[in-house]
Amino acid sequence: VGCAGRFELLPHGLPPYAEDLASELEQHFLTSPDWLPVHHFERSHRFWPREKDIHSLFEVDVTPVHSTLQAERNPTTGELLGFKEALVDNMSLSAKNSLSFQRAPGPPVEALRGSATNYPFWPGMEHLFLYLLTVPPGWKKGVEFTKQGRTWRGCGSDSGQLYTHAPCLLFCLCSQEVTPIPKATPQAPPVPAPPAEPPKEQWAIPVDVSSPVDDFYKRIPDPAFKWPFEPDVFQKQAILHLEKHDSVFVAAHTSAGKTVVAEYAIALSQKHMTRTIYTSPIKALSNQKFRDFKNTFGDVGLLTGDVQLHSDASCLIMTTEILRSMLYNGSDVLRDLEWVIFDEVHYINDSERGVVWEEVLIMLPDHVNIILLSATVPNTLEFADWIGRIKRKKIYVISTLKRPVPLEHYLYTGNSQKTQNELFLIVDARGTFITKGYYDAVEAKKERSSKHSQTFGAKQPMHAGAGPGQDKNVWLALIDMLRKKDQLPVVAFTFSRNRCDSNASMLTTVDLTTTTEKSEIHVFFQKCISRLKGTDRELPQVLHMVDLLKRGIGVHHSGILPILKEVVEMLFSRGLVKILFATETFAMGVNMPARTVVFDSIRKHDGSNFRDLVPAEYIQMAGRAGRRGLDTTGMVIILCKNQVPEMADHHRMMLGKPTQLQSQFRLTYTMILNLLRVEALRVEDMMKRSFSEFHARKDSKVDPRFSSIFTLKMAIEARKVTLGLVHGWRRVMESVNGLKALSVGRVIIVKNQEHRNALGVILQVSSDATNRSFSTLVMCEKNQSDGDAVPNKETGLSSPPEVPLPDDLLRTKLFLPEGPCGHTIKKLGPSDIFGITAKSLRINAERILDDFKKRQIPRFRNDPPGPSAATATQELLRLAEGSPEGLPCLDPVNDLQLKDLEVVEGVVKTRQLEEMLPHFQCVHSPRFRTEFVRFRERQQVLEEIEKLRFLLSDQSLLLLPEYHQRVEVLRSLGYINESGAVELKGSVARQISNHELLLTQLLLDNTLTDLRPEEIVALLSCTVCQVRTQVEPQLPSVLQKGIEHIRAVAEEIALLQRKCGLQESVEDFVEQYKFGLVEVVYEWARGMPFAEIARLTDVQEGIIVRCIQRLDETCREMRNAARVTGEPTLHAKMESASNMIKRDIVFAASLYTQ
Repeated sequence: VGCAGRFELLPHGLPPYAEDLASELEQHFLTSPDWLPVHHFERSHRFWPREKDIHSLFEVDVTPVHSTLQAERNPTTGELLGFKEALVDNMSLSAKNSLSFQRAPGPPVEALRGSATNYPFWPGMEHLFLYLLTVPPGWKKGVEFTKQGRTWRGCGSDSGQLYTHAPCLLFCLCSQEVTPIPKATPQAPPVPAPPAEPPKEQWAIPVDVSSPVDDFYKRIPDPAFKWPFEPDVFQKQAILHLEKHDSVFVAAHTSAGKTVVAEYAIALSQKHMTRTIYTSPIKALSNQKFRDFKNTFGDVGLLTGDVQLHSDASCLIMTTEILRSMLYNGSDVLRDLEWVIFDEVHYINDSERGVVWEEVLIMLPDHVNIILLSATVPNTLEFADWIGRIKRKKIYVISTLKRPVPLEHYLYTGNSQKTQNELFLIVDARGTFITKGYYDAVEAKKERSSKHSQTFGAKQPMHAGAGPGQDKNVWLALIDMLRKKDQLPVVAFTFSRNRCDSNASMLTTVDLTTTTEKSEIHVFFQKCISRLKGTDRELPQVLHMVDLLKRGIGVHHSGILPILKEVVEMLFSRGLVKILFATETFAMGVNMPARTVVFDSIRKHDGSNFRDLVPAEYIQMAGRAGRRGLDTTGMVIILCKNQVPEMADHHRMMLGKPTQLQSQFRLTYTMILNLLRVEALRVEDMMKRSFSEFHARKDSKVDPRFSSIFTLKMAIEARKVTLGLVHGWRRVMESVNGLKALSVGRVIIVKNQEHRNALGVILQVSSDATNRSFSTLVMCEKNQSDGDAVPNKETGLSSPPEVPLPDDLLRTKLFLPEGPCGHTIKKLGPSDIFGITAKSLRINAERILDDFKKRQIPRFRNDPPGPSAATATQELLRLAEGSPEGLPCLDPVNDLQLKDLEVVEGVVKTRQLEEMLPHFQCVHSPRFRTEFVRFRERQQVLEEIEKLRFLLSDQSLLLLPEYHQRVEVLRSLGYINESGAVELKGSVARQISNHELLLTQLLLDNTLTDLRPEEIVALLSCTVCQVRTQVEPQLPSVLQKGIEHIRAVAEEIALLQRKCGLQESVEDFVEQYKFGLVEVVYEWARGMPFAEIARLTDVQEGIIVRCIQRLDETCREMRNAARVTGEPTLHAKMESASNMIKRDIVFAASLYTQ
């Protein structure tokens, strides 16, 4: 707009402006072909001509050697006799395309942990693809192959089923002519006697340990390992089986000496120049075993998440998760592996990590022998049978009969110097529950309560032991009593970290060590913490711990710094810690027995609510009492601070059966992706071999006698019609119109074992939709002796004939009593109702039911029926006499308006059969009854085969629906394609062991790439932090946005899972990521000292250290995932983040590895 107020054009047009790059590209390259003329190369791509090298054509890669040399030895002496050349097959096999042990070894760098791109070795189980595949993988339909009358069906659920068409009895039933009897065989051939039942497979072999092994040293003159003591019977039996290369399951009491079996296996492998893997459930136990075995054998290595020591050793100690990773990644260590030792195998009951044990046991190769070490559990044979079945090898089960050091269980009610000797024995060393001791404890507690009420008034609280002051008095009295009785050292189990600390801290006046012991503790402690930097040595927890230890008091729980826990363990094993306040995790350790075990309480919080200890937990902890060779009995004391617990609770806890080994198998995305990438391994086969499916499948084996009875396809169809009718009637009952028709007063036709085509009238319909029943008055013969019909089998009714005739099959003729008419009342199911008539009666149902119930009482049994029942019976009799050939019934399709396809087809087939039955002439044949009985037996066998086939099929798997749902989630996210092949996203997710979906999504949407290393590692702490904090962290805006983004991604994943059918709620999935330690990790990565870090949060120091250590494993996995996606920037940042957090006290080396 110009000065005159009107539009004016600039003399030279609009000023120049920057053209949009996309528009410029579109204009030049798409809309203007002249820009790139065909014959002008100056604007086209530049290229450099390849220089020709003729000599390169004459160079060929070295062909792999197709033969090898095999040593020939004397089988008796082992003397080398010579060598012979042997051909080697499959020279092209490699770790990238084969599961065979004949494949070439990988590079030395990958020899230990393997590679994510490697195929696993073939698991030790029978080969799966022994049948002809008719549907190619990824296809929906296949091809039908027909040969010599046999058909393999390649579509649908009948894939792989074999049918043979042969003349069958149904042709005889459906023919209209009498079947001629062959002249050569005037009699039916005799039925051959069934062969003897094959012996049942037995994979778990119990070993008798009650009698001594006198010839042990004759059978093993030169044992691989010798101990300074004489092994027990169960240890000798296990060693004998190890010498035979058998797998064993040793379930022994605590402190019985299970480690002896492991030691002999390690020595045996060193003798054989093979390798052994020893797995433990927790990292701390791995470190302790490493020290013990290192001192014993020398050639021992350790492999945990952050430590790798002597990886080429003959014995490798690791956690079970590391072994699972090695199995999936095809580690070459498995080639030389002879034994895998699973310690504390009852840890398979752990809901979070139990699935790892099942995966490892299933994936172990066939040549590896298994040693299972466990506490006593009631179903050892069952568990061993499962392992034997999936590995196809016998498992020898060895159990101890009793503890080497028996236990005595006491109740303690003392709380002062005067009452410090109130110790009451309730279970003696023979395991007898002493009721008198329990009641004496109750009386002692009552007496003190009554004195308290007399002194301070009745309104004082009854729980006199409550409060920290009273707790202190109880502990002081108990420790004084134990010291006088020489029952130290003692482990005091307390089911709260805070209460462990408070109990130890309040014992300020207790000093249990001598001057010499104080000096020894001081020197040892200073030596252990000398490796820490100056500020870490002055941490409050370190200073507090050294003060406690000098007085003979120790504390052991997950909140204690790892190096301090190891110091406490070592001092306790030396006998310098006299009383140790510990949580339950101390019982899951190496053999560190005490003289006495004390329970602060017998109730614990299991994460959801408070409950009493189960027998397995109590036995595991109480088993720490009693030192073998030092104590004759172990003392277990339960403190009764408040009221004495119920006798039944004590009896169940102390003498009850331990918890059975139960499957915790569940599907994880990592497991699915690891198996989907290998065509020969299927997730369904992993599920079939899980312990959870064992009960359904252990007897699901088709008897060899059934192999010749894959006949009678038309008989199967007839059977399907019958089943369809029964199922159709059930659908009739469940439909709305069916329920309306089957109302009170409706006349029905009853057909079952007791009544044949008898009329009945419905009196009552149950409200249970799953098991619907109908209380019905049914007409029957009158019982002359009782004066009324009582439901029994002697009512004069003839049972259904063994061989039905057409008249029986048509079932139209109604029952008429031969004498006086009676009635009974029955609860009928859908299969008992043959037809619903169009007739209804007006009856008083309640009065009839009350009258019948009254006449069931013995003194009223001879009373005549009431008028309502008599009237209803006479009406039914009148209807039966009026239409003896049958009453018209309601048609499910026309009258009840049912449109269900199965019901309609069932009705149509029924009508066709009813029309055909009157024309059958074969029923007049003399052989009809014999052939029909044989036909029926054959049908029963076919039904059994169908049932077994279903049990053996994938469709019977309990987790199959969840598997399909998880596969749908992976497909929706693009981790696998439509045919189930693993895509790039899936390969990235396979590198991550926990929270793989969330971390993969964060990696692929470049959320982490733009952040600094300390910010990345701080945000990733949400995947390892499992504790709630009350302190609100002070976070920069970048981290706040990152937290919001992570929660948004987690919510998207949770919504997709719900959409695909998984049951986990969105709230639960999002809430599992806790951000309480984000600030702590952020500041730690920036270099803040640990003393200042501890002040930022209320989380205990030990838990902070454990979270940061686990975070280093997550950083390593993310680094590998970034390498797969080709993200060098993120790879470098994850490397830098890992280096930032690996410092000082958090990553101080374990004392056990020094």
